[in-house]
Amino acid sequence: MALQQLTDEQTRTWTRAQKDEWWFKNVYRTNMRQLTLRSGLTGFLLGGILAATSLYIAAKTGISIGVGLTSVILAFALFRILSRSGIASDFSILENNCTQSIATAAGYVITPLTSSLAAYMMITDRIIPWWQMMVWMAVISILGVLVAFPMKRRFINEEQLPFPEGRACGVVLDSLYHGEGDEGMFKARLLAVTALITGTYQALVSDGWMKLLQFKILRMDKWAGLTEPWHFEERIDSYYYAAAAKLDWWIPKILGTDFRALGLRFTLDAAMLGVGGLMGIRIATSVMLGAFINFVVLAPIMIQRGDIVERIAPNGTMVAISRAEISNQWSMWWGVAMMVAGSLVSLAAKPEIFTSAFKSLKRKNGSEPKGPDILAGIEVPLWVSYVGVPIFSVIGATVTHMFFDVPWLLAFASLPLIFVLTVICTNSMALTSWTPTGALSKITQFSMGALDRANPASNLLPAGMTAEISANAANLLSDIKPGYMLGGKPRHQAVGHVIGIFAGVMACVPLFFLLFLQPDAHGVRSAANMVSDQFAMPSAIQWKGVAEIIAKGVSSLPLSAIIAGGLAIVAAIAIEIARIVTKGRFPLSSVSIGLGVVLPPESCFAMWVGAMIFWVMGRKHQTRGTKGHDLWVEGCEPICAGLISGAALMGIGNAIVNVLI
Repeated sequence: MALQQLTDEQTRTWTRAQKDEWWFKNVYRTNMRQLTLRSGLTGFLLGGILAATSLYIAAKTGISIGVGLTSVILAFALFRILSRSGIASDFSILENNCTQSIATAAGYVITPLTSSLAAYMMITDRIIPWWQMMVWMAVISILGVLVAFPMKRRFINEEQLPFPEGRACGVVLDSLYHGEGDEGMFKARLLAVTALITGTYQALVSDGWMKLLQFKILRMDKWAGLTEPWHFEERIDSYYYAAAAKLDWWIPKILGTDFRALGLRFTLDAAMLGVGGLMGIRIATSVMLGAFINFVVLAPIMIQRGDIVERIAPNGTMVAISRAEISNQWSMWWGVAMMVAGSLVSLAAKPEIFTSAFKSLKRKNGSEPKGPDILAGIEVPLWVSYVGVPIFSVIGATVTHMFFDVPWLLAFASLPLIFVLTVICTNSMALTSWTPTGALSKITQFSMGALDRANPASNLLPAGMTAEISANAANLLSDIKPGYMLGGKPRHQAVGHVIGIFAGVMACVPLFFLLFLQPDAHGVRSAANMVSDQFAMPSAIQWKGVAEIIAKGVSSLPLSAIIAGGLAIVAAIAIEIARIVTKGRFPLSSVSIGLGVVLPPESCFAMWVGAMIFWVMGRKHQTRGTKGHDLWVEGCEPICAGLISGAALMGIGNAIVNVLI
């Protein structure tokens, strides 16, 4: 069924009352099931699972992956199978849309766990109690939803802004339920088979799963004499180094520094292959370039100069040079400088995001309905925001002060700036599907840091609020867009979004402690161990770096790091100007290059390989309707989602198994 929409002429000349009446009579599906018990429960469960995979990937790469289309495909396949089996009726298209709203909200809520909250714990070496994390995240996420309500009828009903990501979801839903019958099941099978193969591989390289199989199930420690579980090495080069140690083979070095100390390993990481496939060859190449410049060129030179050295930890142990030490002692600074400068220049180069945001909020003559509101019974009443925003603003400022010692004045002073930046972020999402939360949160971070340099929480937590509130506001409206296209009730989607917030918080806060804050032999948890070879926490490192510059200034850095940071800023500006002048055709991205600096180079290489595979196969199979095109082009997202979810879920399961046994 073709999706109905207004023409450009109608959008430009009709009043909002006329548009609302047209939508109500032609698109709105009065009696179709939407937020039902099963759609809510399915969304809650899928949201928790997919939010866990988002947390896993964000901790490894700093990239937030969307889970909306994955949840759409999974929910469609699940209830199509149940329907064909006679167990349950099929999902309606609006039930599926509501499920994806819940799941998407759950995926977005995890952002502070790998950025502002993690950075705060790294700087203060204070572990935030789990219940405080849950309360703070839930409060500011709900505040973001409340801020979004008044903007919905202006941006979606009146302006008919595109919200490309939300529109794509609506088109996919329409094609699944009204297009080719086998299309949705083909993508679901593709996702499931990929996830199954990936999960099996991940189990074979995981010590926990192999310990469970070999010791607890097969009892091989009893009859085979095993003392340690056998498993494949995910780092393929480990086999070479093991043989080299026995046979006195050559060990690769750069300027006398072992490849392994530089983090130059060859790892078959299935999740990173999937992330690379989603990010595309241009971004992946920029990430790879940043890693190459930093770890192959600059780091060996700085080690030789003595700017990166072995150090003595507070407990008296010697800390050897490693990938993490290279990042913390030197390279983080130029990587962060490039990411921050690049994101701010990119944002400043799009003035229409700023101007159209506030133009859209101005009322147009004759645009507001003067008579009865035909949508009053299905829209979220504006009084909910008018009452809820002040209440949750006070609650948000209160918990920020109580939990993190942010001064009362700064907690409240940051709110007007946050609301202004949220409007900009939401408008950016509407126009481009890009939410510049990183750049906007840095504006808050520097603004609050200028008022209080001594307390890192004074800039980290208000900036974290900016990112979370703006992300939830933009995400809510992007979620409502497919519902608007398909005739759904906005009120149901708003409620579903709040359900998703709680699903994400309840699933991911315990998982955060399990994955990143494991207690030591004495049962003590330390934020110092949060960053590892497995989880690089690049977003948190960026936030931490900005907070430390605010607190200490650049004088505490090595001179070479200051020079590298200055050159990185100049390079970032030049790259972004080149992208602007060439209208996006310039192949490099300064933000992606900076990301490659703070990520493990083995992850960067795996992402580049994944992107290259899909780029090559996509060019080889460009003809629509062929099996190759269906698999590598149309099936790119399901395959990548299967790689990511299979690896992430088994990786999370491995951590749980290790804790239990």
